[in-house]
Amino acid sequence: MSEQDAGRAPVTRSSRWGAADIPDQAGRTAVITGANSGIGLEAARYLAGRGAHVVLACRDTDKAKAAANGLAAQIPGTEVDVVSLDLSELASVHRAAQEIRSRYPRLDLLVNNAGLMMPPYGRTQDGFELQFGTNHLGHFALAGLVLPSLLEVAGSRVVTVSSNGHKLGRIHFDDLQFERRYRRMGAYSQSKLANLLFTYELQRRLAAAGAPTIATAAHPGTSDTALVRYLPAWMQFGARIGPSQDARMGALPTVRAATDPAAAGGDYYGPSGLGEFTGAPRRVRSSARSRDADVQRRLWAVSEKLTGVTYDV
Repeated sequence: MSEQDAGRAPVTRSSRWGAADIPDQAGRTAVITGANSGIGLEAARYLAGRGAHVVLACRDTDKAKAAANGLAAQIPGTEVDVVSLDLSELASVHRAAQEIRSRYPRLDLLVNNAGLMMPPYGRTQDGFELQFGTNHLGHFALAGLVLPSLLEVAGSRVVTVSSNGHKLGRIHFDDLQFERRYRRMGAYSQSKLANLLFTYELQRRLAAAGAPTIATAAHPGTSDTALVRYLPAWMQFGARIGPSQDARMGALPTVRAATDPAAAGGDYYGPSGLGEFTGAPRRVRSSARSRDADVQRRLWAVSEKLTGVTYDV
């Protein structure tokens, strides 16, 4: 039994959880990365609809501003801001974190949502493989830099969006940047496994320090979003004809991980249907590799070294 599972109830099919179950979010501030479209935008819509002050942290600020205007028009009285953030560039992550810390010294939620799925081989501005650098290292750095604003707030959370694809992943410590031979799915699943390893190690550190913040995770199942744009045509076709749900449903596991009063540190949420492809969100179990404490600690140390960001818990 891993440290994350010790003393916790088994995963069960709980009653259907939906939008009506989202608690009042008035007075709370939530930063969501990649929230100009897809899962992130729908999560922002849910949170804003319950009164949260939502900050869209996005690379494309024009699209983010358009999304913010749309939310403001749809939800009168809501507060929606935009922060420029390119997770594939550590300098941009530092600038965004500095702006977030300055504008929101008390932060309730950080939702690490943005990501890439199986693009052609590429590197970030800092030389990391694009998926590992964006999906994991960029979020690792951002969370560490804004953590002081979260630690000021009781009940604050860091929510990281993983994927069912993490189950195929392993961390290639001998070739993290896939310099020998790039495999799109291998790199993607590594980055999504890293999201969970990060969540569990962060939660262990927060708990050990007696911090008021918890770390949770979620995955959207199979959702109809722009994330699949890099997939080969045959895979896109399979995604369209297979079991899938819209982004509105796909965002619910993230929102539950962010707002459910019953959520505990280290909880992981996903769809309740067969294979966790679709359905209402419930607590689900991640792979055995994701719960390996030694790998969690090793990845953390590597991530600190690569990003230059350390956590002051």
